[in-house]
Amino acid sequence: MSDAPELDAGPDTTATGVSGTVPEAGPGGAPGGSRPGPDPATRAAITAGRAPAIGRGARAARSTDAASAGAASGSGGSGSGSAGSGGSGSASTAASPGARDATRAGFPADRRGVLLGLATAGVAVITGVALNGRGASSDSGADAVAATGNTVEVTVTVSGMRFVPDAVDVTPGDRLVITLDNTSDQVHDLVLANGAESGRVAAGRSATVDVGVVTGPVEGWCSIAGHRAQGMVFHVTAAGTAGAAGHGAHGGGDAAGSGGSGGSAGSGGGAVPDYAVVLPADVRGFDPALAPADASVAVHEHTFTVTEQVMHVGAGVTQMRMTFNAGVPGPILRGRVGDVFRITLVNKGSMSHSIDFHAGVLPPDDVMRSINPGESLVYEFTAQRAGIWLYHCSTAPMSVHLASGMHGAVIIDPPNLTAVDREYVVVQSEIYLGPEGGQTDAAKVAAKTPDLFAFNGIAFQYRDRPFTARPGERVRFWVLDAGPSEPMSFHAVGLQFDQVFFEGAWTLGGPDRIGAAWSGGSQALGLHPAQGGFVECVPPAAGTYTVVSHSFADMEKGAMGHLVVAD
Repeated sequence: MSDAPELDAGPDTTATGVSGTVPEAGPGGAPGGSRPGPDPATRAAITAGRAPAIGRGARAARSTDAASAGAASGSGGSGSGSAGSGGSGSASTAASPGARDATRAGFPADRRGVLLGLATAGVAVITGVALNGRGASSDSGADAVAATGNTVEVTVTVSGMRFVPDAVDVTPGDRLVITLDNTSDQVHDLVLANGAESGRVAAGRSATVDVGVVTGPVEGWCSIAGHRAQGMVFHVTAAGTAGAAGHGAHGGGDAAGSGGSGGSAGSGGGAVPDYAVVLPADVRGFDPALAPADASVAVHEHTFTVTEQVMHVGAGVTQMRMTFNAGVPGPILRGRVGDVFRITLVNKGSMSHSIDFHAGVLPPDDVMRSINPGESLVYEFTAQRAGIWLYHCSTAPMSVHLASGMHGAVIIDPPNLTAVDREYVVVQSEIYLGPEGGQTDAAKVAAKTPDLFAFNGIAFQYRDRPFTARPGERVRFWVLDAGPSEPMSFHAVGLQFDQVFFEGAWTLGGPDRIGAAWSGGSQALGLHPAQGGFVECVPPAAGTYTVVSHSFADMEKGAMGHLVVAD
């Protein structure tokens, strides 16, 4: 969080426009009713910055015509009433506290935004009318579309890292005026590809963007560093023009609500994650709480059944997952050095699968062989060494099978491991999105370009369903990097680790009290794929501590959660 004082944004100023026609409200209150929306492939291109800036190069050349078009639209006849203005003009004012609270209800703001990839530092705030784009038409073909004289006024709010609504449909020839009502807790802006822009808008403030006469589709985004990549994109479509036809409906509801699709995708394109979407209440998450090893059991027998099914992966997206026992990660096994593990693998999937237990030491030829659908095998090993050990499908391509969900952990306690108040397991993995509800994108896996990072199979799930503890309790986190390709650095914001067990060895604390003589501590547990260990900490007081991969780009894609400490 920046310590710089917030600058006074000054009074809001307003663009005065003529009352115009406004699209009827569709489901969720989004303007446009059944308007065609941008297809997710287009949205993904805009978010990634690959889509062209429509008309930007012709901006100077058409400034004179644009000004004329703006004047024509301003002198046109009256319409059916403007959205949110109640009269012939519009007022750009700070959103009321009640309205802002209602908008934020679906996604509580975390004012330590740097921990969620939502930070801006040292911002000079400008609010009011954007003059740069006034009267500018949305396409270089402005001469072919006559101005109707109607003005469409739309209010756009901010929820998390989404504009709401994130699209509006306008009749060609209408003038579009957008009021950006910043209902979030940090600075944003709205920049359109035709050059119109809001300037920086402080939290709780509003600004007006005169898009000009709309002749074709226009894309927009928040230009603050990282916000566009986080999903802050906006689409103007023009009914009946090329580029507006053929797109599927794209909901404009609050991204933080439980019903938002967030990650829908068009045919052939990857699903588009929405990092603000809260995990729906009816989705079963992964319980990270660990029970102690059962000292009365020396032989552990389990059946692992392979299935392939569509599951939530976080950020509003579902994918076809390959699973052990219908979960990602698979079952977390726990025992002691010398215990025997006898696993029956049953393949009820649609392709060949296998399993490789890193906790076992034995020839791979038979037990790690791939088996076809309907077949089974028995994999038996004796735990010889302590640690948290990865297991995964070893059928080619292993990277795709593992990234699709076929991984889990075996925890073998070091001898005389002391009891703690709470134990949790965190298995980090990467998610490479294919189409919504579809299979993992193998090309992304090969290129090592993950879309999401997950703790225990679902991105952001422990942001929405936090770990818990009481003040003064000792908390142990067993951590494993399942990969398949990226490293991690496990860190707890506001806490330090006084016990560290890494890859089978104490590096801090333990029976020999390593580091005690010099008051040693640890800030992070760094792991490469297939490495693991545990750390311990003691939250001193009530509060919300954030656990993250300190590789912040990965944290911003889902490798994070909260530890809520309360009496």
